Amino acid sequence: MSDLTQKSRPAFFNIFYLALHLGLPGYISFLHRISGTLLFLATVWLLFLLDRSLASPEQFAFVKHYLSLPLVKLPLLVLLWSFLHHFFAGIRFLFIDVHVGVDLPTARKTSVVVLALSLTLTALIGVRLW
Repeated sequence: MSDLTQKSRPAFFNIFYLALHLGLPGYISFLHRISGTLLFLATVWLLFLLDRSLASPEQFAFVKHYLSLPLVKLPLLVLLWSFLHHFFAGIRFLFIDVHVGVDLPTARKTSVVVLALSLTLTALIGVRLW
């Protein structure tokens, strides 16, 4: 009877240990969720800036000056990465949903592609916009 009781107990998962030993596809999935959350939360700020820029020519000049500040450009750069990562990872997940690239070697390769594309395009666009 005690042997049966031991088998029915739930296993203890150390979340920190699992997070450290997660593979690249798991990190890409986690970053996809983070980037989606950042985009969702930033929508209010971006819509506010759009509203202010359309209010009057003076407000447009203020928003233009505000967006040229280095402390504002940094969050915009993070949002740019967030958009690019979410876009490319979303395409990857759409292919996975139709069972294309599900095997582990392909999943690892597509994870590298998503990470490389998002970081490279963020750097290129960020240098151009900075």
